[in-house]
Amino acid sequence: MDSYERYLKIKNSVPDDVEVIAVSKTRSIEEMDGAYKAGARIFGENKVQELIAKYDSFYKDVQWHLIGHLQRNKVKYLVGKVTLIQSLDSVSLLNEIEKQFGKKGAIADTLIEINIGNEESKTGILVEDLDSLLIEVEKCSHVKVKGLMTIIPKGDKENNRYYFKKVKELYEKLQKKDFKNITMSTLSMGMSGDYDIAISEGANMIRIGEGIFGKRNYK
Repeated sequence: MDSYERYLKIKNSVPDDVEVIAVSKTRSIEEMDGAYKAGARIFGENKVQELIAKYDSFYKDVQWHLIGHLQRNKVKYLVGKVTLIQSLDSVSLLNEIEKQFGKKGAIADTLIEINIGNEESKTGILVEDLDSLLIEVEKCSHVKVKGLMTIIPKGDKENNRYYFKKVKELYEKLQKKDFKNITMSTLSMGMSGDYDIAISEGANMIRIGEGIFGKRNYK
């Protein structure tokens, strides 16, 4: 199967209201073209440099999501090119996004990345630090938070379900509150190996790399 067939298979197997992000990091334009021809219009990249290069050489009707850790010194390159930053994880990054998008009079749509497993090896904000970030988001003029994103700890199905549930509970708790600049409409969780569980626990956006493009060749 190629990326055309794999994308169609996944798209047809998930509910209509679930957005499928084709995670195209390290993938060639040729590989991405198959998914595009099958209907993929949202592509996720981990690195700013790669996103920019592909932005300039791929179809113009594509939406680009930055799903990897975002360094503050790279924010300025995303203005006008990225549809959604899925990895807002600190007040310092928030301030830089506000500053750089503000310079161009642009609005940055973001998801707050939650480090739900408190893993030192992962980026994302800890749940106990979330309130301080939300307070700062409310002061912004150029940043909007549209929901939450998470990368859960590796584990079995039961474990996966436990963490997805926890993030969904947090999402629903925030939905009940009235914030400025913050709406909870997007819950981005689940990847190639566990997206079905994520959807059953409430995800409405999934990030699929290998499930669309096949195993990576690291040579």
